[in-house]
Amino acid sequence: MTDMRTPLGKVRGLGSAKEGTGDFWRTRITSVALIPLAIYFIILVIMLNGAGYQEVRAALSHPVNAVVLALFLLVSLVHMRLGMQEIVEDYIHGEGLKVSLLMLSTFFCVIVGLASLLALLKLAFGG
Repeated sequence: MTDMRTPLGKVRGLGSAKEGTGDFWRTRITSVALIPLAIYFIILVIMLNGAGYQEVRAALSHPVNAVVLALFLLVSLVHMRLGMQEIVEDYIHGEGLKVSLLMLSTFFCVIVGLASLLALLKLAFGG
């Protein structure tokens, strides 16, 4: 099989779209990062199952729990945005609709991220 890339393209590791490799690696990195974060989140939820508001607030106000949950939220949202971007780019063919959906997906992730982090901070700091 012949490689159709230029020598500069081979060195930079860029495909024909000039950006797909970066998205590929970001998706893989967030996937790997989500493994321990999701395990921590699941264990924390199981431990807090049936706990009252004060117990949950006390658990979330612990710095390690708050930081890990914030990382879980942020990495999950970045991973979700990358996945939605890949789906839209692969299956939506109209350029206007594609751009609109990509913008809506990004706005959705930002809004959900801000609301989630605000809720977490409010619980953690008792605001």
